[in-house]
Amino acid sequence: MRPVTNCIVKKNNHILMLQKPRRGWYAMPGGKMEHGESIKDSVVREYREETGLYLTDPELKGAFTFLVRENKETVDEWMMFTFWCESFEGEMLEKSDEGSLEWVPVEEVLNKPMAAGDRYIYNHILTSNEMVYGTFSYTPDYQLINFNFDPSSP
Repeated sequence: MRPVTNCIVKKNNHILMLQKPRRGWYAMPGGKMEHGESIKDSVVREYREETGLYLTDPELKGAFTFLVRENKETVDEWMMFTFWCESFEGEMLEKSDEGSLEWVPVEEVLNKPMAAGDRYIYNHILTSNEMVYGTFSYTPDYQLINFNFDPSSP
C-alpha cells in the first residue's frame, strides 16, 4: 500500500486546483510520501514541488483508503491523507510539471471534472470542520463502485 498526501488550499474564497493532463480531471496538489517521511513533511514538500507554495500551517482533515478492484479482487491500493491550509508563502509556479494550476472559486469547485471520490472529499472538507475517514472502491478505469465516510458526508 502506498501513502500519498495532498492539500486543499483556500485563498480569497478560491481553492487552488491542479488539472491533470491525462484525463483532464482536477485534483488537490500532492503526491507520494518518501520513505521515512512524516505525512506533514510530505504534504509540505509535495505541495511546494507541484505549486511553488510553502504551506505554513497545514491541518489534517481526512484519511482515506482507495481500492481498485477487478473481478472482486483488489489490484491496487493506496492511502491518502488530505490536509487543509489557508496560510502559505512563496510564489505560485507559472507552470507545474504535473498539470495546470488554477484558482477556482469555492462555489465552482464541485462543478470541475474530477474523480468521483474527490468530489465527496472536497464537499466534506469545504462544508465541515470534522476530520473524515473514508474508503473508496474503483474499477480499473476509475469508475466509483462504492464508498463510505465516517462521519457521513454533509
